[in-house]
Amino acid sequence: MHVFIKLFLTACVAITTVTALASEVITSHGIAMHGDMKYPSDYTHFEYTNPDAPKGGSVVLAAYGTFDSFNPDVIKGDPAAYMELTYDTLMVQAMDEPFTVYGHVAEKVEYPEDRSWIIFHINPKAKFHDGQPITAEDVVFTFKRLMEDGQPFYRAYYADVVNVEALDSQRVKFTARDDKNRELPLVLGQLKVLPKHYWEPRDFSQASLDIPLGSGPYRIKSFDTGKSIELERVKDYWAADLPSHRGMYNFDNIKVEYYRDQTVMLEAFKGGRYDYREEKQSKRWATEYEGPKFASGDIIKLEVTHQNPTGMQAFVMNTRRDLFKDARVREALDLAFDFEWTNKQLFYGAYNRTESYFSNSDLASTGLPSEGELKLLEPFRDDLPAEVFTKPYVSPKTNGSGNNRKNIRAAINLLKEAGWRFEGTDLVNAETGKPFQFEILLYSKDFERIVLPYVKNLKKLGIEANARIVDSTNYIRIVRDFEYDMIIGGFGQSNSPGNEQRDYWFSKFADHKGSRNYIGVQDPVVDVLIDAIIRSQTRADLIAACRALDRVLLWNHYVVPQWHINKHRIAYWDKFEHPEITPIYGDVGFFSWWLTPVKTSGQQ
Repeated sequence: MHVFIKLFLTACVAITTVTALASEVITSHGIAMHGDMKYPSDYTHFEYTNPDAPKGGSVVLAAYGTFDSFNPDVIKGDPAAYMELTYDTLMVQAMDEPFTVYGHVAEKVEYPEDRSWIIFHINPKAKFHDGQPITAEDVVFTFKRLMEDGQPFYRAYYADVVNVEALDSQRVKFTARDDKNRELPLVLGQLKVLPKHYWEPRDFSQASLDIPLGSGPYRIKSFDTGKSIELERVKDYWAADLPSHRGMYNFDNIKVEYYRDQTVMLEAFKGGRYDYREEKQSKRWATEYEGPKFASGDIIKLEVTHQNPTGMQAFVMNTRRDLFKDARVREALDLAFDFEWTNKQLFYGAYNRTESYFSNSDLASTGLPSEGELKLLEPFRDDLPAEVFTKPYVSPKTNGSGNNRKNIRAAINLLKEAGWRFEGTDLVNAETGKPFQFEILLYSKDFERIVLPYVKNLKKLGIEANARIVDSTNYIRIVRDFEYDMIIGGFGQSNSPGNEQRDYWFSKFADHKGSRNYIGVQDPVVDVLIDAIIRSQTRADLIAACRALDRVLLWNHYVVPQWHINKHRIAYWDKFEHPEITPIYGDVGFFSWWLTPVKTSGQQ
């Protein structure tokens, strides 16, 4: 460790006051997952912000669906959008580094080289909106309340914490199970802080429309249940001049209007009802972002390339259902999806087929397993599909003509091997005689045009699949309770995967309602590989563990992979200015934008 610090100092890479005494304790203004921090202790702002951005004005945004709660941390209710703007976190993640966090509510941290514990030093200036200071007791209270009553995600994310204690009013210490979870101090830095004095007499486990007491740059000003919510910038916001927030959150008011129809939502944008949107559908982007306002430049249409891992979006099979327990069945359903035709006919060729759970990153498996991957996989060779070791994963391909006969024949053979046979044109179970039928659950009509051609191809296999659209509130409930056959789901990834992988794939969470183990994965090999990811000590270790997990998930055919794109597609009314530098990770950084007074003064 002494050599490590000496090199840092020699290179003039300041990481605040770094102390390496006999106890080997580091004191710093931030933590990097691997390697060095970009910003020194005396940094004034992130490069993708403008510290001189003017404050003021109002913006209108849009959200799809509805809401009935201001508590996004529990499984009950449909939470309102942008609630994260009302709370501060211990530290703030930089969006131009793979995974580094810098001080915010905690102005500095102490931790040993092995990261087996961490002490957060609370900034004496930090306060809630009622003026009461944020203390170590608030942090302890928050952690315990989230672990007891919060979303299952928290119990997965922070599973390796064995103790949390307030050392005094300004210092809180978290102790880890061991010294293997290198990421844990960083994800603890993402913890938002709830006010103990507000929540202690209330039932945190329930959905509620009581306006909560926050600490962030915005507070809730007013709302119309399920229809709109208005946030106002906190004028005496305690962190406004911290380098972690300087140049951010420049709008005085943010109003969020809710829509239940995507077509109506887009037309409202073009009519000036709201100011900014990010488009997710390629057909709309290619055909509907046009007209006089686009031609005149009143509305700006822009594609912004990013370096975010795009994860896995897919038709997700619920393996808790007997119908999907056999991997051969799941592979057959993958063969029935004609991506090439879909991309050409429905997406205007905008997408790439996803062939990894870590797509668009160096964490995605390629070729055959490396030496590092084999070291992890070899002990389980007899428990894994042989292809994990012998073949690179490649999604089924077609010529895009719509005639995927070859893949259909291969799918039928797999289904027969799995104990299915034809009765006329219907596929039935050879033992029970029950037909192969299932439902694809949707919450938006937008996906019907994608699902219906897939349903048609499934019919060629003798499979009766039906798409059912429900409203967003019921969709959330059904998914939380795992009461579906198939959904269109996503597993987002970062450049530094870690503790969240438990919530996605860990056996313990397969039957834990509200977890993101939508598939119902219960595989001891996957559990071991998740542990290897979390315990990775170097970037090379992390890459090997992620690629090994990727192969195991892919060759078990848990999902029918869909598509991805490495661009943000945004459109906005020409009333904004933004920093010259756009963050390469995360979103486009909309909350670092500001309104142009000359342009907004006479508009709408």
